[in-house]
Amino acid sequence: MNFKAIFSVGISAMMLASCGNQPKTETPATTAKADTVVQRIVGDDGKLYQSEQFADLRVLHYYIPQWDSLSAKQKELVYYLYEAGLAGRDIMFDQNCKYNLPVRHALEKVYTTYSGDKTTEDWKNLETYLKQMWAHTGIHHHYNSTKNMPAFSQDYFEDVCDATGTEVSEDVLKAMFDKDFMAMKVESDVSKDLVATSAVNFYEGVTTQEVEDYYAKLRNPGNRTPFEYGLNSKLVKENGVVVEKPWKVGGIYSEALEQVVFWLEKAEKVAENDKQAAALRLLREYYKSGDLMRWANFNITWTQATEGDIDFIQGFVETYNDPLGMRGSYESIVEIKDFEASQRMKVMMDNAQWFETNSSTAAEHKKEKVVGITYNIVNVVGESGDASPQTPIGVNLPNANWIRAKYGSKSVSLGNIEESYEKASGASLLTEFAHDEEEVSRAKEFGGVAGKLHTAMHEVIGHASGKINDGVGQPRETLKNYASTIEEGRADLVALYFMMDPKMVEWGLMPSLEVGKAEYDAYLRNGLMVQLRRVAEGKDLEEAHMRNRAWISNWLIEKGKTDGSVSVMNKEGKTYVDIADYDKMRANIGELLKEVQRITSEGDFNAAAALSDNYGKKVDQALRKQVIDRAAKFNIAPFNAMVNPVLTAVKDAEGKIIDVTVSYPESFTEQHIEYGKNYSFLPH
Repeated sequence: MNFKAIFSVGISAMMLASCGNQPKTETPATTAKADTVVQRIVGDDGKLYQSEQFADLRVLHYYIPQWDSLSAKQKELVYYLYEAGLAGRDIMFDQNCKYNLPVRHALEKVYTTYSGDKTTEDWKNLETYLKQMWAHTGIHHHYNSTKNMPAFSQDYFEDVCDATGTEVSEDVLKAMFDKDFMAMKVESDVSKDLVATSAVNFYEGVTTQEVEDYYAKLRNPGNRTPFEYGLNSKLVKENGVVVEKPWKVGGIYSEALEQVVFWLEKAEKVAENDKQAAALRLLREYYKSGDLMRWANFNITWTQATEGDIDFIQGFVETYNDPLGMRGSYESIVEIKDFEASQRMKVMMDNAQWFETNSSTAAEHKKEKVVGITYNIVNVVGESGDASPQTPIGVNLPNANWIRAKYGSKSVSLGNIEESYEKASGASLLTEFAHDEEEVSRAKEFGGVAGKLHTAMHEVIGHASGKINDGVGQPRETLKNYASTIEEGRADLVALYFMMDPKMVEWGLMPSLEVGKAEYDAYLRNGLMVQLRRVAEGKDLEEAHMRNRAWISNWLIEKGKTDGSVSVMNKEGKTYVDIADYDKMRANIGELLKEVQRITSEGDFNAAAALSDNYGKKVDQALRKQVIDRAAKFNIAPFNAMVNPVLTAVKDAEGKIIDVTVSYPESFTEQHIEYGKNYSFLPH
């Protein structure tokens, strides 16, 4: 599971500052207006952290602090992993919608070859729409799933296509300009057929019921080591028969995966140790075979490969983009361990059993023995697919509960990504939404520590906690479309519960319980209000993480109004949340955590649906408008898109790599034009 930076805003003062507000107008975020502004932010270290802002996005930059300390062989390993990640970039575009690649290639050809007037509003709107597509890896918004509609006309687009010799099909034009065609990337309205109404390219010609029936025949509920069925395939109906088509070499995405495998084989030859090499070999075999047993073996081996300075995340991993929570999106992250920073947090990893034992969950839902938890703070070298340009700030893998229970897990916080957000934080929304000066002062002093500690505990302790009852299937099987939001909420609740535990101060993880109070303030502030600036007018909460923050916050507020621990008040037309009793709030968090763990352990679908739908779906439209109006004066886009560093191999006369250099491009557009030229391996 990954902890997206885009949803961590508001959890701390630092993150709240870094995300900002909706655009100035009430135009929904799904319209690609030509409102690009150069809004450069340079840190006190002289580095560029923000280069521009357009639509509802701002472009951020991150840096690799440890590069020069790596050996030549380590740099070579990183380079191969970096190239492997980018080789699969096209896969994510196609997974998000089958029309994404032809739309992207048409736009890129027009953009790079058009010689007409580029000062018109239509051209500027086209440029903005293209940048939105790069940022969201497709024509749909990565966060709210709605389709980004062009602010230029179809006639204009056809004219510039004609002028550049760019061919576009009727289906491509329909995908771009018909707002009702493939309107939602991931549909969450359970009154609809979630599979049939989602634009993601995971299914074709099948219904939700047909998908569930197909996998019901494959699954064995009593299997203690189940495969992640459906993780790496597309399910289609051919001649009236439901057929599974794997993503593998020789299957779907073969052209891109052949390139991924090519670079992984090179990486294996310069691996730092045998376990790392074995993990790379198993990953290659998995891509070549599509065999889910090999995927399980890779995850076991990768989890146990804990030595060395370099690590990676690679594969069809997170299932948030599947309305049924089964199919994994392509993802790559290449990492360098920050041993000094990791050592400071080692106490959390060493005391994982203490957290499990002292959790508020029922005894029968606790792990008897927590094994193999590894936590590191890392610096990212490059990202691709599901991790870029929208990057997580923390990751816990593998996702299979039985592997985590038996072999452990790896958790990472992406240190240089978090630093980028902090450096680019700009003007803060804190004073606008905080209840009083005490809350503001607490957030300014402790909010940064609180946000980072929450991320760490969410990944290290949260996702690794609890157990599934014997005979109960994995959450993606039992909780279905609610599995993601329940799991992310469960991890958040674990972190929140221990944020107010005196043991955290005793262990030196935070200076005082004021850190926990700052986190409680920020979490409710964000879950109830601040995150609403990302929601289009009239829409519900669609994204799993937004929903989990909402159902946690709304449940706690409802409970708190009864016991006096929290109140929601209105002052001069502005809404505020005030926590009156943090100890009672912690007790309520513990109660909710106990129930959510029960839901997970017992696979209680009805309870998951009730919690998510009753507390985490509907948006108070009046409150949403109030939030947008209050935030508008800050003019900070609510979403971020990262520019990756560029690695360049230096070779000798025989073609052997002798060094790898790093450069930091300033242009988001130039980077993605280069990606389109160098990493377009799938047909379009």
